[in-house]
Amino acid sequence: MDNDEPLEPETKDESDSVSAPQSSNETLYCEAEAPVVVEKEKPAQESSETDLEIEDTEKFFTTGQKELYLEACKLVGVVPVSYFIRNMEEPYVNLNHHGLGPKGTKAIAIALVSNTTVLTLELADNCIMKEGILSLVEMLQENYYLQEMNVSDNDLGLEGARILSEFLQNNTSSLLSLQLAGNNFKEESAELFCQALSNNYRIKSLDLSHNQFCHKAGEYLGQMLAINVGLQSLDLSWNHLYIRGVVALCNGLRSNVSLKKLDLSMNSFGNEGAAALGEVLRLNSYLTYLDLSSNNITNDGLSKISRALELNESLKVLKLFLNPISMDGALLLILSIKRNPKSRMEDIDISNVLVSEQFVKILDGVCAIHPQLDVIYKSMQALSAKKTLFTETNPVKLIQSYADQNKISVLDFFRSLNPSGETMMPVGEFRKAMIRQNKVPVNRYQVRELIKKLGEKTGMVDFSFLKMMRS
Repeated sequence: MDNDEPLEPETKDESDSVSAPQSSNETLYCEAEAPVVVEKEKPAQESSETDLEIEDTEKFFTTGQKELYLEACKLVGVVPVSYFIRNMEEPYVNLNHHGLGPKGTKAIAIALVSNTTVLTLELADNCIMKEGILSLVEMLQENYYLQEMNVSDNDLGLEGARILSEFLQNNTSSLLSLQLAGNNFKEESAELFCQALSNNYRIKSLDLSHNQFCHKAGEYLGQMLAINVGLQSLDLSWNHLYIRGVVALCNGLRSNVSLKKLDLSMNSFGNEGAAALGEVLRLNSYLTYLDLSSNNITNDGLSKISRALELNESLKVLKLFLNPISMDGALLLILSIKRNPKSRMEDIDISNVLVSEQFVKILDGVCAIHPQLDVIYKSMQALSAKKTLFTETNPVKLIQSYADQNKISVLDFFRSLNPSGETMMPVGEFRKAMIRQNKVPVNRYQVRELIKKLGEKTGMVDFSFLKMMRS
């Protein structure tokens, strides 16, 4: 090709005349430093780092997704990502660790403005910087299909927090889930996010883990949670909330009516924080998942939580891994479940706590009352051997044998456990149904293994993959 000729996509047939200026609502913009062969000049006052501009409105509406992305890459001066080209019409796109930088991110954003298939976008660890997050925010204002976005580990800092919080405050996109872990957000960033989320009820899941939030951030978060009625999942693990931060957070959490999942692991709030959370569990009837792992909670702090669980009717999952709890504390915990006939507890993780055979016998009695319950603990050597014996018979083989004898499929067996006949069940309901059914004799250890084999995801057991299996 002659080097003096402009580089035009093969799909463009019209002349090189410049079309009249269009409204920003009608055009996709993509402007950046382009190779010298690009003929059209851009107004000097326009920013080449932020506006998503493309030269020709008609070309935007007629060019395919792949061609649009390739042209965007040419205009911003980056090498196209082959993975994105192959998957840009899939619902899930994982571009983590691709070294995109701000310009590469901008090219992705340009292509996604008109994309209607990508629902989840992963962009963690790409050094996207302020310019990259600005391009993504501008894209989200036009794209009404993207629902989940991960921009973790991009060191966005305060400037990135300002851009995101302004977007969240005026959010009209379809975004439901936002992962912002590991972005060096501090107290001032927390204040900005909480101001935005005090008015934004669209975001359902927010990950702010692995940041630098301290006690002041806990105050902001508590104030936000007291009035936010949209957020359902909040991850604050691996921060520095400590006692004051968690106590302040709990002040707002007591009256919250939407949050279902809260991760506070690795925040070093000790027994005082545990006591505040115990008060939350006594009053809050919406929280279903609570992770308190590695927070220096002893038997004293656990006793406060245990007393609250005698009344709580909503919590299903409680993680207490890597806390200095003894078997006596663990015993208080499971007895509190036994005393609560309305307890919905399904999973307790105390897997670092060494227990005796007597503890297991008491737990068996608790599980007889609450068959949906599973407690993960650390066994003594002799007890571990007995537990291994209990799980030696593969539960899947037992079920297959029953299905063969009764001339039904394995899928039919599992469907019989579900009153609705569907191929998915909540984990707790599945565990309860398996323990109570009398067709295939299994113990709770075998049920635990069965749940693992069936691939438990997001609290649900899915056995739809068994459709291909026949008796």
